[in-house]
Amino acid sequence: MKAIGYKSPLPIEDAHSLVDIEIPVPEPKGRDLLVEVHAVSVNPVDVKIRASARPEGTEYKILGWDASGIVKAAGSDTSLFKPGDEVYYAGSIARPGTNAEFHLVDERIVGRKPKSLSFTHAAAMPLTTITAWELLFDRLEVKKDDAGTLLIVGGAGGVGSILIQLACKLTGLKIVATASRPETKQWCLDLGAHYVIDHTKSLAEQLQDINLPQVEYIGSLTATDTHYPGLVNVLAPQGKIGVIDDPTSLDAKPLKRKAASLHWEFMFARSLFGTPDMIAQHRLLNEVADHIDRGLIRTTATETIGTINAANLKKAHALIESGHTRGKLVLEGF
Repeated sequence: MKAIGYKSPLPIEDAHSLVDIEIPVPEPKGRDLLVEVHAVSVNPVDVKIRASARPEGTEYKILGWDASGIVKAAGSDTSLFKPGDEVYYAGSIARPGTNAEFHLVDERIVGRKPKSLSFTHAAAMPLTTITAWELLFDRLEVKKDDAGTLLIVGGAGGVGSILIQLACKLTGLKIVATASRPETKQWCLDLGAHYVIDHTKSLAEQLQDINLPQVEYIGSLTATDTHYPGLVNVLAPQGKIGVIDDPTSLDAKPLKRKAASLHWEFMFARSLFGTPDMIAQHRLLNEVADHIDRGLIRTTATETIGTINAANLKKAHALIESGHTRGKLVLEGF
């Protein structure tokens, strides 16, 4: 089968940073599904791993986590899906990725594809949906009737784009997103943010201007190193900060006088450690699929790069590295 991989971490401009390869079709066992991949999307994690991680035990490392496709075969212990089912999912960081014609994935982290979305638009959703859902409901422990304020730093990115929607449609939170360009500010407003402020300027001053000097919840999705002192400053006493990026270090001590808390979200943790509640990702993806089919949530796909091959994946990685993407980049078909 066709796949895209690499042998060593290289700059995306290098001809060998991602290459087209042929590998055997894997066989599903246990609770695994064999999925024929119809579309994928590209996330910052793809870029980070490509730039730093070497293959382990194989000649090539295959990236890619977001995927949508059709179940072609199922392991003997599966019960949630059968061949012919249309699915979407984000895979496991401990296994080969979705940049391949066929892919093995544990059914407990797979959801049914929203009926109202194409494979391409569905592929944009899983990783960011799981991240945003777990950050909002599992880490920050927001209740669906909560009427506090949520500050989202990096509202126009992949996770921000779905976090705004989940908070807007499923909670009573007042949502303040950050964005720095006219098009990204409008994107956040279109998705449901009540206010948009500029993360290149003083957050405290801008929050004062909209009569929200303190916020109970913060989702720091990007550049946490840069924004952290300002976030601690605007966090309400007993508030919560949730982080998803990779800051060099975070000192929790400044949170002490506010009795505030710091929470990490890493959507791969459940599949990486095989936690007893791993199936929660199957359930939340199904719930979000229902919301999408009812028109409450929209896809965050903003650009289709082309078919799934090394040349187009290089383009997508370069765009992610530029730091100026909005929503999600998707590729479709082989």
